[in-house]
Amino acid sequence: MATIDTSTELERLGRRGLFEERDPRDDTVTLPPEPKPQTFRERNVEIDNTGDVPGERAPLVLNHKTFRDVTDTVVDFNLKAPDIPWLILFLTAGGVATMFLGGSVLYLLLTGPGVWGNNNTVVWGWPIVNFVFWVGIGHAGTLISAILFLLRQNWRTSINRFAEAMTIFAVACAGIYPGLHVGRPWLAFWLFPYPNQMAMWPQFRSPLLWDVFAVSTYASVSTLFWYVGMVPDLATLRDRCRNRIGQAIYGVLSLGWTGSSRHWWRFEKMYLLLAALATPLVLSVHSVVSFDFAVSQLPGWHTTIFPPYFVAGAVFGGFAMVLTLAIPAREWFGLKGLITLRHIDNMCKIMLATGLIVSYAYAVEFFIAWYSGVVYEQFVFMNRPLGNFSWAFWTMFSCNVFFPNLLWFPKLRKNLVVVMFCAMCANIGMWFERFVIIITSLTRDFIPSSWADFTPTYIDMAMFFGTFGLFFANMLMFIKFGPIIAMAEVKTVMPQAHVGHGKHDEVQSESTEAPAPATATN
Repeated sequence: MATIDTSTELERLGRRGLFEERDPRDDTVTLPPEPKPQTFRERNVEIDNTGDVPGERAPLVLNHKTFRDVTDTVVDFNLKAPDIPWLILFLTAGGVATMFLGGSVLYLLLTGPGVWGNNNTVVWGWPIVNFVFWVGIGHAGTLISAILFLLRQNWRTSINRFAEAMTIFAVACAGIYPGLHVGRPWLAFWLFPYPNQMAMWPQFRSPLLWDVFAVSTYASVSTLFWYVGMVPDLATLRDRCRNRIGQAIYGVLSLGWTGSSRHWWRFEKMYLLLAALATPLVLSVHSVVSFDFAVSQLPGWHTTIFPPYFVAGAVFGGFAMVLTLAIPAREWFGLKGLITLRHIDNMCKIMLATGLIVSYAYAVEFFIAWYSGVVYEQFVFMNRPLGNFSWAFWTMFSCNVFFPNLLWFPKLRKNLVVVMFCAMCANIGMWFERFVIIITSLTRDFIPSSWADFTPTYIDMAMFFGTFGLFFANMLMFIKFGPIIAMAEVKTVMPQAHVGHGKHDEVQSESTEAPAPATATN
């Protein structure tokens, strides 16, 4: 039982209906007993909120969470000492990155790009396959943060933060390949148009130069967007942290955030501007990457459908990776009340829609090849399902066309094993899509005398495997020391943040904290 005796607090509590009657001669107020703290099991109960009731918004935060519950759920893991499972996962991912990626890159720098499986015919092998794959993975984060923000889709708030982190780390993995592919990466800065005494300028008609501008701009804006969105949550970590070093680091990163109305006003303005700036980049960066192929004359690449086809495929693969990370994370970190079945259901629907666009693009490619009447085009597309790399084509087709159609059924969208299976299939299928496009067209071009097969080397495979280690090591670092959930944004979609709207008042009375704004000191 708690007692208070200040008149201001009495008036505030009176408006919120937290006490029923009081003796006018008594200045103290007896509050109802505080709710019993929920156990981890109670906080992590699975509730089906995928249904829609006409006239009511579906709840996006479940298990009766208050503002403080949201903060505690996210911050407690950040501020406690690393536990054994996290250490095992981090050391494993870091070891894979160091041994496979670091070792293979060092060997390549000492010996040259000839250690890759590329040859005179397949001048772009696994490096460009992996580059396009990782750039595509990076699409979902900015799409969720920017486009869904502008469309006022509130369900994005629980998944946008680690999707943005996924974008940054995926683009970092992608940038390794073109940097090494130039042969002498210590001269890669020549790709930028800087004034120099040799009067040497990049070839502006080269699509590879377009890649440099598109990917570097996308990475810069995405990083800025990610960091700006974290500032209020970093201030929460600063105020909760009891370690001097942690306070200093989070204090610098939070840029002096105090939670004042002026800070909130400027923050929301800047976040909106960055969202507007990032939205066209989501569509442009993979369109530019597709120009690497579409502007050539090679059969199988010279097609105008590539820009929308690549963007849809990137969104498809990006959401698959978000699901691959979100489903285990909500289980391990007790986030079922924040990343609910409705979030997973919505992501499954986006995966299904973009998967259908990808399937349509496959069909259009075959139709155009037949309709063009060009024998070289017709041969390349017949060679894909029936030729030397038919196994890769049918793997791609099964993973991207057949299995995602399981998500048509609402019952299967609630089955996390099925959802995880479809997401993994999409991840595999999207890598094989890039493999099929690049390798089958290069190994069978115009002249049969120049045909050649392609076999990846151990260095190719080690580098690709190592990039997964780099990606997951960075993700684990962020999960441990950064706010994995956008706490400030999640609180704005909770009923407690909307006082005086029908049934929300009932929920408000259960809260033990002030409703809004979501301050940095919670």
